[in-house]
Amino acid sequence: MNKPYIINTHSHVNMLKNLPVEQAVKTCSNENIIIIIPSYNNKSIFEVDELTKQFDNVYGYVGVFPEEVKEFSDKTLSDMETIIKNNKKIIGIGEVGLDYYWDKSFVDLQKEVFIKQIEFANEMNLPLNIHCREAFDDTLEILKQYNKNSVAIMHCFSGSIEFAKECIKQGIYIALGGVVTFKNAVKVKEVASEIPLEYLLLETDDPYLTPVPHRGTENQPSYVKLVAQEIAQIRGISTDEVASAATKNALKIFNTLTF
Repeated sequence: MNKPYIINTHSHVNMLKNLPVEQAVKTCSNENIIIIIPSYNNKSIFEVDELTKQFDNVYGYVGVFPEEVKEFSDKTLSDMETIIKNNKKIIGIGEVGLDYYWDKSFVDLQKEVFIKQIEFANEMNLPLNIHCREAFDDTLEILKQYNKNSVAIMHCFSGSIEFAKECIKQGIYIALGGVVTFKNAVKVKEVASEIPLEYLLLETDDPYLTPVPHRGTENQPSYVKLVAQEIAQIRGISTDEVASAATKNALKIFNTLTF
């Protein structure tokens, strides 16, 4: 019986240090895993563009990460638009959003650039892959006010079940990664247990947040199957059921994605 496809909706495979990109991507291809790579600054949008052209099972987002917004400019948006119009494998805007964990000195600029990228995603009619860390209320309020037509994904979801439910009320999808396998990740396990499967997506955020049993080593995009296994165990259903539901959701969001 063929393995169901799994769509890893957030993988920085181009940032791996201990494994060549080609090998990581090939492993995923052999295991029916599709990878979507986000950019994070002005330069990496071009790297993502090239990687999607190099590998059949790699797709991409273009966008500027909240900690990199100081370099964001009108040229950034122009470059992103050119890439999108010339590469059908760029299927979303990301990773974008708000991060108040490290440095709150430029929160207003983060908000300004987040709004610009939401409006750009709306203009391009593409989904949003959102980074939200210690900025839950502001992220949701900005999306409510400015997002008109782009499906939104809360990448590497770290909020409470109550916040997850508020997101789902707005049609926002919840992407879970390796943290769900951590013994003390009580909130994330609760989210994995309670959210409707119709709003679940899978990811790794590699090379970060390596799932059990590989903690202490570099995360890899193929480990997304361990995320699916853990969620299945939490919910008391099969891994195939989790993988199939998440893939169905991803194909609904990324309607130009084909394999």
